[in-house]
Amino acid sequence: MSALEDLLYHVYFVQSPRPSDYDQRRDLVRIFNLMARETFGNHSEFPVVEPFGSFLMDMFSAESDLDLSINFSDDRVEFPREKKIQALRKFAKLLYPLQRKGHVSSVQPILRARVPILKFVDRGTGIECDISVENKDGIVKSQIIHIIAAIDERFQKLSCLMKTWAKAHDINSSKDHTMNSLSIISLVAFHLQTRSPPILPAFRDLFKDGTDPACAMKLVHGFLQYGKRNKESLAELFLTLLTKLVSVETLWPEGLCASTYEGCWISKTWDSKVGYINIEDFTDRSQNVARSVGEEGFQKIYKCVHTSLHYLSAFMDDRIQAPKLEGLFFGPEPHSNLKNDAAVNLKRSFPFSDPVMLPPPSNPIPTKRMRFEGVPVGEFKPHGWIPWDHASQIQPIPNQHPPVVAQEYCYRSEQVPSGSVWSGGPSHISSVPPPYGRGLQQSPWFVGSQNMNHMLNRELAHATHFQPWCYHNPG
Repeated sequence: MSALEDLLYHVYFVQSPRPSDYDQRRDLVRIFNLMARETFGNHSEFPVVEPFGSFLMDMFSAESDLDLSINFSDDRVEFPREKKIQALRKFAKLLYPLQRKGHVSSVQPILRARVPILKFVDRGTGIECDISVENKDGIVKSQIIHIIAAIDERFQKLSCLMKTWAKAHDINSSKDHTMNSLSIISLVAFHLQTRSPPILPAFRDLFKDGTDPACAMKLVHGFLQYGKRNKESLAELFLTLLTKLVSVETLWPEGLCASTYEGCWISKTWDSKVGYINIEDFTDRSQNVARSVGEEGFQKIYKCVHTSLHYLSAFMDDRIQAPKLEGLFFGPEPHSNLKNDAAVNLKRSFPFSDPVMLPPPSNPIPTKRMRFEGVPVGEFKPHGWIPWDHASQIQPIPNQHPPVVAQEYCYRSEQVPSGSVWSGGPSHISSVPPPYGRGLQQSPWFVGSQNMNHMLNRELAHATHFQPWCYHNPG
C-alpha cells in the first residue's frame, strides 16, 4: 500500500498548479471584468465577472477550464433566462473581433443548455473559459467546498486525484452524460463522511445558520480536529472509494442516494424518477448533481471503475509496475515545471487567497496587456465575498503517520450474500457484479486473496445496513 501512496502523491504534486497557473487565471479574471464593463457599462460596481468552480475551490490543474460568471447585482433573485442569453450574445460580439486578431479562439455560444454558457479559449495561456450569467449558485457551492477543504487536507487531495482519474478515462463531462466535477467532489466528500471514524462532518452541521459561505466558515473553526482520529492514508481512501462504488452499482436504480447534507445513504427519487447515479445537491436538496449521467455514461463509468480495480489488484500483486499503473490510471504524465519554478510550494494553502482581490501578476499576458494597457484596474468585490485573509488562518489537520497496510489486495468478483435492509430502502441487495472483462476469475492470483472481497462486503454493508434515522426518504 505504501507504493500506491507514493504513486498518488507523485501524481498529485505533478498535477498541482504552479504560481504561474494562479497568476494567469487571476489576470484573466481582471481582464474579463474590464471587458464586461466595456460591454455593459459601469453601474455601481457592476457588472462583475467572478470565478467559480475548480479554480475557486483550489481543486484545479494547469489544464482545467476557468469557470466565470457575469453578475449584474448582488441579489439572489432569479435572473430571466432570456436576459442571460442576451448578455452572452452581447459578450460574444466582443470576442469575435478578438478571435480574428488571434487573441482568443473557438468562440462558441451554447445557449440551449440548462445553464447557457459562452465557451472560448484564451490564446495567450491556452486556458478554456466558460462564461455564464448570474451563476451565483455555482459561486456559493464553490466557496463552501473551498471552506470545507480546510477541515482535512485529504479531501482536497483525493478530490484532485479522482478528477484527474475521471478526466483520463473521459468520464468527467456532463455534456457526454458522465459525471461533472461537482458530482465527483461530492462523492469524495461523502466517502470521507462515511469512513469509520468519519473524516468530514455531515454538511448539515455546517449549515445550522444557512448555506451562506460566511456562516459556514465560522462553524468550520469548530471542526478542525474532526477527522484526526481517522489515520487512513490517501491510498486507502482512494481504493475504498472505488470499492464503495462497486458495492452499490446495482443499488442506484433502487433509489439509493449519497447525501452529503445528511452524511449518509438515503433513499430518494427526483420527480418520482431515479437517476442512474444519485447524489444529493447539498445547497438545493431537490436536485441531483449527477443528473447528467445517462445509461451509456453509467456503463462507461463503471467500466472504468472495474478496470481500475483490476489494475490495482495486479499492481498489488507486483504484476505491473508503478509507472505503468500511473499511465493506466491517470494518462501520460504532464510536463512538470518543478525544476524551473523555484518558488513553488507543493503543499497548497487552505484556503487560498481570493483570486480577484490579489494584486496583478508581475508578468501579465502579452496579448491582453497590449489591448488593455493603460486602463486602470479597480477592485471588484465578488458576490458573497469572504475576507480570505481571515480565512487563510484556517489550517488543515495533516494526516499524521498513516498506517502502512502490508497485506496485498486483490479484486474479486465473488457474490455478496443477500440480506435485509431497513424498510423504505432497496427491496433487496443484489450481488456485487463481476469485474469488467473476462478472464479475471481465471487468473492464478485470483484464488486465495480475501482482502478485496472483504472490502466489497464492508462497503455494501454500509450502503444497506444502516440505522433507521439515517436511511430515510426526505422527498
